[in-house]
Amino acid sequence: MSQLVLNNKKITNAWCMYDWANSVYSLTITTAVFPIYFESVTTSADGSKLVEFFGWELPNTVLYSYALSFSFLLTAVIIPLLTGIADYTGKKKLFLKIFAYLGSASCAGMFFFEGANLEFGVLMAILASVGYSGSLVFYDAFLPEIATQDKFDRLSARGYSLGYIGSVILLIFNLVMIEAPGLFGLEDGSLPARISFLTVAVWWAGFAQITFARLPENPFAKKATGGWVKKGYEELIMVYNRIKELTNIKRYVIAYFFFNGGVQAVMYLASLFGAKELQMETQYLILTVLIIQLVAIAGAYLFAGVSEKKGNIYSLSVMIVIWIVVCFAAFFVQNNIQFFILAFFVGMIMGGIQALSRATYSKLIPKDTEDHASFFSFYDVTFNLSIVAGTLAYGSIELITGSMRYSALGLILFFVLGLAILRKVKLVQS
Repeated sequence: MSQLVLNNKKITNAWCMYDWANSVYSLTITTAVFPIYFESVTTSADGSKLVEFFGWELPNTVLYSYALSFSFLLTAVIIPLLTGIADYTGKKKLFLKIFAYLGSASCAGMFFFEGANLEFGVLMAILASVGYSGSLVFYDAFLPEIATQDKFDRLSARGYSLGYIGSVILLIFNLVMIEAPGLFGLEDGSLPARISFLTVAVWWAGFAQITFARLPENPFAKKATGGWVKKGYEELIMVYNRIKELTNIKRYVIAYFFFNGGVQAVMYLASLFGAKELQMETQYLILTVLIIQLVAIAGAYLFAGVSEKKGNIYSLSVMIVIWIVVCFAAFFVQNNIQFFILAFFVGMIMGGIQALSRATYSKLIPKDTEDHASFFSFYDVTFNLSIVAGTLAYGSIELITGSMRYSALGLILFFVLGLAILRKVKLVQS
């Protein structure tokens, strides 16, 4: 018997708090601090950036890029079966906890990475990424189980907004500690950066307790009788077969693959664009990151409002068109001020498109299903694979042309294809 409790403020607020908890990983670990730290501690005294990884010699930044790509692919492989098991057993929250603690513990493990233990550092980076990506599948799957469809847009926007706010607060604290370690009784060196990885672990696991305490344990009161793996596989196949018959959700997933591939490539590589094409100094790159995060808060709510008046497909389409303009404009950017202006628009549409993409998919899931984790596994697998496709295309174009400006132009194709397919999606909103 279903035990769904919809639109309960304590539950919906607790759900949003997981965005607050986990977003510090994506900002401090994947964007602002760890990549710079990794590059620094793996560069030799003579300036060489070549590293040896299990006997394989390659540039340190290439190794880091490959490690992230591997983590996304690994998540894409293991998550579908686990979501099937979660739906069969009703244990979504258990899997959410497992992946959240895996990610948090791996961030804590980064404290012990000092450069010489390269294999350990890469392993922690991979596991942290898997923990983060894996937990999001089960977290997102709770949305249709805690709110009615008319609340999806605003609730998704609130979650992302809390994530942007929380991640900026912790990042500013960590940057002050790294730039002025004396204020904290620390000496210059790697210790302040390594402590920042610990703060991410504590923040993530700590604030996640609010989510864990209030989300329902087993909202559909499912009783598993054994054979979890076999039943989980059957559950996944059943959902897959159903998706094949649902034209709109199938079209949306394909459209999402393309436009999200473009979005993620811009998000992951924007700071590298500024550093390489404009020779921007680190403090200006960090300022760019902060601009994007803060403006994204307004963007999430702005486009949630647009969707309420004009519909999700219209709102997403407007944002994709703006993304196309941003990529075209990036080709002509020549100075820091122009880059900051571009970052403002990136932040606005980044916040909107992330929040609304999740909410739109939730609305496309059949109302009569209880297999929300399995349905969301296809969404999140698409998310991971689109990152691989977008970043691979971006890097390949740079390799061929020698310029990231042409990479930015190349991403326009992702957005055009995504928009063309998205316009064929019919969403009946209630």
